[in-house]
Amino acid sequence: VQLQASGGGLVQAGGSLRLSCAASGRTASNNAMAWFRRVPGKEREFVAGISWNGGVTSYADSVKGRFTISRGYAQSTMYLEMNSLEPEDTALYYCAVGLRPVPSRSDSEYRYWGQGTLVTVSS
Repeated sequence: VQLQASGGGLVQAGGSLRLSCAASGRTASNNAMAWFRRVPGKEREFVAGISWNGGVTSYADSVKGRFTISRGYAQSTMYLEMNSLEPEDTALYYCAVGLRPVPSRSDSEYRYWGQGTLVTVSS
């Protein structure tokens, strides 16, 4: 499985961005997908996850109400709509495909990872 994340960029605080993740292969369609992020010097953290059919979603408390995760019709694509962005959201965002149909907050439950897309929020 190969993952390609895109959509990152520079935005002012309060602005919005939409991240996309395209996955190859049927594995992505049958399993959960998720977004994680990493700030230099800190551990990678869970942002949001979605089940194989989009019916179950999970969010980190820090982004709940501001970010929305979704899957495309083909289920091998995933999106993260990010609104009301804050400087604290600045990070390298990774998309991942999990080992199970439902999302987990643990990165150990994800087997395939994209290369990351950088989001920078200026104050």
